[in-house]
Amino acid sequence: MTDFLDFKTLTRPSSPNTYLIAPAGLCDTAEPDDQPPALNKSARGLFSTLSEIIASERRWTTVEADAEQLRLKFVAKTPLLGFKDDIDIMVIEPDEAASTDSNAATLAIYSRSRVGYSDMGANRKRVNKLLHTLTIK
Repeated sequence: MTDFLDFKTLTRPSSPNTYLIAPAGLCDTAEPDDQPPALNKSARGLFSTLSEIIASERRWTTVEADAEQLRLKFVAKTPLLGFKDDIDIMVIEPDEAASTDSNAATLAIYSRSRVGYSDMGANRKRVNKLLHTLTIK
């Protein structure tokens, strides 16, 4: 049984230690911090590239990956104190994404800290780093 986050019903805490990017209309109960960038990749290609990026990071460990559902879940350890943060990714097929480019998939990413009130922007930085790496691959 998979333990993937349901982006549709996601409820965010009041603490500022989370970061969410999602296309408009995906999350019914949570306001995204930003929308995903335009990515010129198929859903399978996007999933594959994301898997490679996560595997290449020293402090990131894949918890679960499902190529059929196009879902990834990983844990990232912070460099200084080794705190663990949880990250869920859902790759969204083009027909579900309401994209103008019929071949391009999109994604939703939710990164959150397990402990503490503020993350000092760590979740935002992590997601932006992942997106930057994704756009140059």
